[in-house]
Amino acid sequence: MSAGTQPTTEPRWFKSSYSGGNATECVECAYVSIGISIRDSKRADGPVISVRTSAWLFFLESLAQPQPLDR
Repeated sequence: MSAGTQPTTEPRWFKSSYSGGNATECVECAYVSIGISIRDSKRADGPVISVRTSAWLFFLESLAQPQPLDR
């Protein structure tokens, strides 16, 4: 992600660098006081998930871990 912490009251949304290349798979993120908020870019007025910074970092680190294949 390419944005930094923002001191404004309204979140500044940006598309995640991990979003798909087409317009149907876009996730937007915003840095907020507790950590990060995530939403579907196609539904800007829809639900938002907000998580603490520590939880977001744990999530990102878990994505980098090799996962066993289900058999």
